[in-house]
Amino acid sequence: MAETHVLFVEDDDVIREATQLALERDGFTVTAMPDGLSGLEAFRADQPDIALLDVMLPGLDGVSLCRRIRDESTVPVIMLSARADSIDVVLGLEAGADDYVTKPFDGAVLVARIRAVLRRFGHAGGPGAGSADPDGEPERGVLAFGDLEVDTEGMEVRKGGETVALTPTEMRLLLEFSSAPGTVLSRDKLLERVWDYGWGGDTRVVDVHVQRLRTKIGQDRIETVRGFGYKLKA
Repeated sequence: MAETHVLFVEDDDVIREATQLALERDGFTVTAMPDGLSGLEAFRADQPDIALLDVMLPGLDGVSLCRRIRDESTVPVIMLSARADSIDVVLGLEAGADDYVTKPFDGAVLVARIRAVLRRFGHAGGPGAGSADPDGEPERGVLAFGDLEVDTEGMEVRKGGETVALTPTEMRLLLEFSSAPGTVLSRDKLLERVWDYGWGGDTRVVDVHVQRLRTKIGQDRIETVRGFGYKLKA
């Protein structure tokens, strides 16, 4: 089996070298770059399986790099931030990142987060695929909610007959909602099912992805139930 190829973009030499060595010890192939522009070039040349991007990068910052990558690919992206400030987290997620890790991080935690992302992307079996039930089997057929159609076999979404482009994480999130329309899903439940978290996670990840999904399928399609979570309007 081919090793997973990680693109790691970090301007701190010590962190970059130490993290690269740690990831390689865990069986990953790593391309490590010191700035955003070289990171973008490496992404285009190597087509990695996952990208780890520091937020604060010289030349082209991590958020802008994430946007450039997302314009070209649905490859999973994890942002690395030296702070847990809301603005850093939200900007990275709004740019299209799938998750984030706060520095300083434990190497084992970073590896676990990488594997969690790859597991759900790999389990999906292709762009946008995902599991919509606890047993890991997607619901079958085309589900319709007004002018919104979710093709759970072809992994396509249409709104008013027009195809809607979703990232794999957005597709998995929509599959969870569409498998239980009208049912309130808590943020913790969505973290467990969509992000494959077996531990507590930052619910801002859910909130930002829900907002991104709303902009694509309709702001009023997913309803916020204050104090409980979200539900898809049937």
